[in-house]
Amino acid sequence: MDKKTQTGISPVKLKSASELRMAVTDEASAARERIRALFDEGTFSETGAFAHRISSELGGDGCEFEGVITGFGAVDGRLVFAFVQDPSRMKGALGAVHAKKICELYDLAIRNGAPVIGVFDSAGAFVMEGVEALAGYGKIMKKVSEASGVIPQIAVIAGVCGGAAATIASMFDIVIGAEKTGSLYVNPPFITNNLEKGAELGKISTAAKEGAVHVVSEDDTSALVFVRTLLSYIPQNSADGTAYSSSNDEINRLVGVDSIISADKYSMADVIGAISDDAKFLELGAEFAKSMLTGFVTLNGMVVGVVANQPAVDGGKITADAAKKAARFVSFCDCFDIPVLTLVDTEGYEVSAEAEKANYGAALAKLASAYAASENAKVTVVLGKAYGAAYTIMGSKSIGADISLALDSAKISAMPTASAVAFAWNDKVTDNAKRGAVEAEWDSVMASPVAAAKAGEIDDIISSDELRQRVSAAFEMLGAKNSIDLIKRHDNLPL
Repeated sequence: MDKKTQTGISPVKLKSASELRMAVTDEASAARERIRALFDEGTFSETGAFAHRISSELGGDGCEFEGVITGFGAVDGRLVFAFVQDPSRMKGALGAVHAKKICELYDLAIRNGAPVIGVFDSAGAFVMEGVEALAGYGKIMKKVSEASGVIPQIAVIAGVCGGAAATIASMFDIVIGAEKTGSLYVNPPFITNNLEKGAELGKISTAAKEGAVHVVSEDDTSALVFVRTLLSYIPQNSADGTAYSSSNDEINRLVGVDSIISADKYSMADVIGAISDDAKFLELGAEFAKSMLTGFVTLNGMVVGVVANQPAVDGGKITADAAKKAARFVSFCDCFDIPVLTLVDTEGYEVSAEAEKANYGAALAKLASAYAASENAKVTVVLGKAYGAAYTIMGSKSIGADISLALDSAKISAMPTASAVAFAWNDKVTDNAKRGAVEAEWDSVMASPVAAAKAGEIDDIISSDELRQRVSAAFEMLGAKNSIDLIKRHDNLPL
C-alpha cells in the first residue's frame, strides 16, 4: 500500500532553498513596501521567512506561506523589530504558524530590549484551523502583555484590523491609523452600521474620536514615516532612560506667553510651542478628549512628555475621557522613565448628570493613580485657574510632583471664585462692596499663588517669560532621579 492510500493525501514535494526564496519574496507586495518605508535602506533581516502551513485542502502543492513577515532592522540606526501582516498571502489570515512567527519575534525583541512595530492588515482568523487560530490570538495577546512596560510597542493600522486583532492592537502603547487604507473595529461595520443609522463605524477617523487611535495619517506610507519620527522621542526599553536630541534653540530665551494666556479661552498648544525646542510639539490623541492635551516636546534636547489642560475647550474642564487620556499617557511615560511636564489651567471637573452616570469617579481615579504611582521626574506649572480637586489631580505636589511652580497670575482655590464668595464671603457683599469687588479680593488674597506657596504646595512663583528656563532647569536637576541607587553604609558619627 502506497503512502497516498495510507494517508488519503498526496505527499508534498519540498522545494529547494532558491525556489522558496523566490516564492516567499514578493518585492512588489504592499507588505514589502511598508517594510521599506519603515526601516533604513538595506537593514531589514527577515525571521521565519520560510515558515508556512502545509495542507492539501489549500490546493496546489499544498504549500502556502504565512500572511505575516517578521524581522528586524534599523530605524535611524536603532534596532527595531517588526511584524507586517501581508494581505497578498492568504489575505493575511492568522493561524498557528502566523502566531508562532509573531511570538518568536517578541521573544527576540524582549531579550534584546528593542521596540516592536506591529503593522496590521488581515482578513481575520484562518477558520480552517478552528481553535488553533483562536489560540494564536491568545498567544500573541500574552506576548504583548509580557512586553508591556518593558519595550515600546507601536501599532500601525494599515489595512483591516478587526475582531481579536483590534484587541491586540489596542494593547499596544501607541496606535497609528492610515485613514485611506485602514479600518479598526471589533464587530464588522456592515453589521454595526445597520444598527446605528448614519454611523461611520470602522473608519480610522471615527476610532480616533473615541480614543482608540492616537494619530491619524493619510495613508499607510505616511503612517510608517510618522513611526520613524515617533521613535526618536521614545527610549529603546524601560532601562534605557529618557531620550535626547540635538537643538540649537537657546535654553534661556524669554518666552513671553503673557499675550497668550491673557486671552480668554486661549490655546494651550501655543504655550507648549513657545517653551519647547524649535516650537515643536508631537501631539498624541488630538481628536479625543480635546479638553486635555498630551504629547512630546524636547527641552534643551531632553524629551519630555506633556500633559496639559486646554482652556480653549470648555475651560479645560477634566472630563472622564480627558482623565483617562491623561492617565494612560502618564503611565506610558513612567514605564519608560520619560519626564512629565504638567501645565494646569482648568475650571475644574465636568458637572453633568451624564458624567456621573458614566462612573466619573473611576475615570478620575485612573488619573490620580497614574500620577501617584509614577516614579519618573515630574514638574508641574499652574498657568491660570486651578480650582478644587482638579488642581490636586493635575500633578500637584501633594500627588507626586517633584517641583511645582506657578505663574504670578495663577489662581489656586478650593472653589471657583464666584462659588467661593457665595459660600464663604457672602456676608461681605453689601451695597458698598459689590460682588465683583469681593470676588476680586478673593482672587488676590485667598486664590493667590502666594497662599499656596506659603502652604508649601508651590515651590516658587515665576514670571511667564522665564517659563522655559525654569522648567528646563528643574528637569536637568531631576535628570539623575532614577539613574542612581544610593546605599547607606552607616551614619557619619559626630565628633
